[in-house]
Amino acid sequence: MSLDVYLLRKKWVSHDAGETFKEKKKYKILYSANITHNLGKMAEEAGIYEALWKPEEIGKTKASEIVELLEKGLDDLKARPEHFEKFNSPNGWGMYEHFVPFVEKYLEACKEYPKATIKVSR
Repeated sequence: MSLDVYLLRKKWVSHDAGETFKEKKKYKILYSANITHNLGKMAEEAGIYEALWKPEEIGKTKASEIVELLEKGLDDLKARPEHFEKFNSPNGWGMYEHFVPFVEKYLEACKEYPKATIKVSR
């Protein structure tokens, strides 16, 4: 099982169906990434679990709203690698060495697309 994160932008697509005119919302994916659920404990320890797995539960819907949380968590991850490596998955699926780049790239995307809507699939 895994976590999929997306940053989306709404776009409008118009469809002319004879005499009726309909507008339909569509989303453009600006960024997407995937990581294993085995990193949940590490994310909790870094204080970024909710920002990654359940942003809606902490009232975060836009990328800009999680930037500060991700920055703090990433700083902590990088400052204490030995501590966080204790949470590596014994089966190798969920390792510190993969989680840090995941957080770095997601943070970069949140900064690049601050108005993007966050969507997660877990």
